[in-house]
Amino acid sequence: MKLLEGKVALITGAARGIGKAIAIRFAREGADVAFTDIRADENFLNTEKELRAFGVKAKGYASNASDYEESIAMVDQVAADFGRIDVLVNNAGITRDGLLMRMTEEQWDLVININLKSAFNLTKGVQKHMLKQRSGSIVNMSSVVGVSGNAGQSNYAASKAGMIGFTKSIAQELGSRNIRCNAIAPGFIITEMTGQLPEEVRKGWEEKIPLRRGGTPEDVANTALFLASDLSSYVSGQVISVCGAMNT
Repeated sequence: MKLLEGKVALITGAARGIGKAIAIRFAREGADVAFTDIRADENFLNTEKELRAFGVKAKGYASNASDYEESIAMVDQVAADFGRIDVLVNNAGITRDGLLMRMTEEQWDLVININLKSAFNLTKGVQKHMLKQRSGSIVNMSSVVGVSGNAGQSNYAASKAGMIGFTKSIAQELGSRNIRCNAIAPGFIITEMTGQLPEEVRKGWEEKIPLRRGGTPEDVANTALFLASDLSSYVSGQVISVCGAMNT
């Protein structure tokens, strides 16, 4: 039996990058997958096709995860379309880097809203469905930056640190209903975004990592699979770093 067979997963920000890798990993393990992204562009449509190729039900929803009313309506639509929601992965996120002295209020608010408020929105939305089922797994995407901080990323670090506090609180609130909540803290992951960095910058990062390589989206997806599946049935309120021992 596949690890997620019979389960329905909702993943935000999954038309590309880490979110897409998670969606593909879940579909390969038999999950029906609902995913969101801000717009139904070519990446969005291609992701939907790729997921369906695994023989599972898959549907994309163009939705702004930082908008509360829109998120609640989208979650209810997913529950209606798929019949249930067993797994939520709060993956939607952006960066707007800069030193605090130059950071604008707009840059701060945008990152906090998309990275952190979105987790509140989606978790509120799925909570009622998981409570009825008396089961569920919520996986929040944090970052090693949320644990250790990083100069020039105060907004991003604050959003990801907030995700950790949110995760631990939700785990305590919903544990009695057999709903688990955990966070993943990726380190330097090779994606389209990091791929645009100069080679010397990438090498500098890799030299700081004991495993001497950047991680892949699949490395993160494998950890998400563990947290989403029954293999982690007694794991809740935890933060798992996927960073090659960069943050120990």
